[in-house]
Amino acid sequence: MTSTPTWAAEVPPSVPERPAVSVPGTPVRRAAAALSFRNIGAVYVWLVIVVLFTVWAPDTFPTMITVKQVLNGNAVAGLVALSVVPPLAARVFDLSIAFTMSLTSVLTAHFMVSAGFGPGTAIALAMTAALLVGVVNGIVVVVLRVDSFIATLATGALIQSLITMVTNDSSITGVRLLAEPFASIAQLDAGGVTLPVLYLLLAALAIWFLLEHTATGRRLYATGFNADAARLQGVRTDRLRFLTLVASALLSGFAGVVFTASVGSGSPTAGTPYLLSAYAAAFVGATQLRAGRFNAWGTVLAVLLLGTGITGLGLATSAQWAASLFTGSVLIVALVLTGGGIALPTVLRRRARTRPNPTTDKEIR
Repeated sequence: MTSTPTWAAEVPPSVPERPAVSVPGTPVRRAAAALSFRNIGAVYVWLVIVVLFTVWAPDTFPTMITVKQVLNGNAVAGLVALSVVPPLAARVFDLSIAFTMSLTSVLTAHFMVSAGFGPGTAIALAMTAALLVGVVNGIVVVVLRVDSFIATLATGALIQSLITMVTNDSSITGVRLLAEPFASIAQLDAGGVTLPVLYLLLAALAIWFLLEHTATGRRLYATGFNADAARLQGVRTDRLRFLTLVASALLSGFAGVVFTASVGSGSPTAGTPYLLSAYAAAFVGATQLRAGRFNAWGTVLAVLLLGTGITGLGLATSAQWAASLFTGSVLIVALVLTGGGIALPTVLRRRARTRPNPTTDKEIR
């Protein structure tokens, strides 16, 4: 999904440098490109969804309460989705994020309820466990050279066994999980918007800055595009992949802590519903803003798009299958329109240019 890096060609010394020519209308063209369907197609799909549910449920959907519900209800999903962006940028899959989220959720609750630790100590121990998961993933994938898809799936199974051992597949509840100051981690709000929304924005800002405005981000994209070429250029690809797995585990682990503070219990299946949606949002986000590159703001946009539709369906109908149908349909349509549907005319034009001309062939013969 990453775009091909380009390098400027070297100009021979004998060729004089041409003065820059001002092209009229350049700002207009840039604005048109930035607002094109190919660049922000998900925004237009999002607007269509908003209009659709405004007409379908005019009494309940077009309200500020719905806006806050979409933001608050999808903050944790956004954190999990952002956790896979750095590994994917380096062409690494981390399928253990859901299990890591569940692990920190139950460990935080276990240390507070069963062990009697304070919130700070419990969170620190849970995040240490998430750090260890990231290190183990890095060792297996980078050092032992196991394919990341299989390796993280295997470590996820090991994490699930630990979760079962701690919880016996039962949620951990307790009054301390509902009391201050732990509950305020997720339930404290300003104007109806809770703190997890702020966490989501900060995480997106940090990942955006890392990928777009640092040398490390450029090296990550180069690693994801062609690891061998990047290695020949002096990029430490193994170290970058290792660190992305550690960062992924830490961010998904933090999402588990926020989830526990939000619902007031540690669930052994806290992360299960977020795995597929996280990767779906990341891949849809890769078609937005920075087409061909996994990026933070495109991922957040995809999360909110899906969250808006699911919230609208909940307000308009009570059918349990509607949310899954909507998610699958929107993902297919968004990927086809922003990826294949817009690129198809370009492909056809390229084939038309390269198609042999029978008249020319006869003249040559």
